[in-house]
Amino acid sequence: MPANLTPQYLVAEKAFQEARTTEEKIRCLEEMLRLIPKHKGTDHLQGDLKRKLSKLRQKSREESTKPRKSFSFKVRKEGAGQVALAGVPNTGKSSLVNALTNAEPEVGIYPYTTRVPQAAMMPYKDLKIQLIDLPPISEEHEEHWVIDLLKAADAVLLVVDMKADPLSQLEFTCRHLQEKRLWPKSAQNLPEDKRPVAAVFRPMLIVCNKVDSAGEKEDFELFHQLCEADYPIIAVSAQTGRGMEELRQALFEILGIIRVYSKTPGHKADLDEPYVLPKGSTVMDFAETVHREFAERMKFARIWSENKYDGQMVNREEPLSDGDILELHQ
Repeated sequence: MPANLTPQYLVAEKAFQEARTTEEKIRCLEEMLRLIPKHKGTDHLQGDLKRKLSKLRQKSREESTKPRKSFSFKVRKEGAGQVALAGVPNTGKSSLVNALTNAEPEVGIYPYTTRVPQAAMMPYKDLKIQLIDLPPISEEHEEHWVIDLLKAADAVLLVVDMKADPLSQLEFTCRHLQEKRLWPKSAQNLPEDKRPVAAVFRPMLIVCNKVDSAGEKEDFELFHQLCEADYPIIAVSAQTGRGMEELRQALFEILGIIRVYSKTPGHKADLDEPYVLPKGSTVMDFAETVHREFAERMKFARIWSENKYDGQMVNREEPLSDGDILELHQ
């Protein structure tokens, strides 16, 4: 029986042949298995792909326990989410991190000031978001681990300098990331034949830095009109503080998270440390986050929310919103 492999599968196969790292090969094989037609004619091929995938996963586990021959970095995630900054040299990424977190990364007017990843915590309301400042994106000089850290982050901040051809900067940065198989999350919604193969998808936010005067503000308005990106764009100035609060809000939103607070029956709600959950979470998701055994014994819950009356009884599948207070009953 003929395999009748689809064009999308053949694209994934080509990507596998061109893949250089073990992780890229694993993603390609996973995509090939997802796309391959499921019938008797492909049984042997499916088995071969699964064997290759198993060997590569084993190799990946072994590589993770061996000392690396080449220098690399990993940044342990902390806080409500991790956002990595990407951009060409001198866009002001370090200044932005400093303005948002009160950290003190090395800042200079010459290229490649940042040589290692710099992690700092950005306060937002009653939680903290981790920002990772990285060496710049460049064809002339780029550490291999920069892309690895961008892919590992929960979201990516694309920083451009409004004083120096921001459109060209953005186009170069996006093209470079896409060549390395890092795409905006919106690309997941493309038709199957146009969706990038074996790619990592992350929420992205464009930050136009150095909007320090009325002239740069006008330039930003023009840039916004010309920019065809289908993800958020915000104007800021790390020097004057313009747009910093709006940027904090935008970073919280692109992470796709909500804050939910717990309340013990007969006591006031604990508003000091919220539970952080993905958007779309339910009462049951919250209960399992608090404690799995508690969730199994839960009979009902009461909710305090802007959209409901105080103490309203809700079922396990009730969707939650940012700022909700929940009282769980066993």
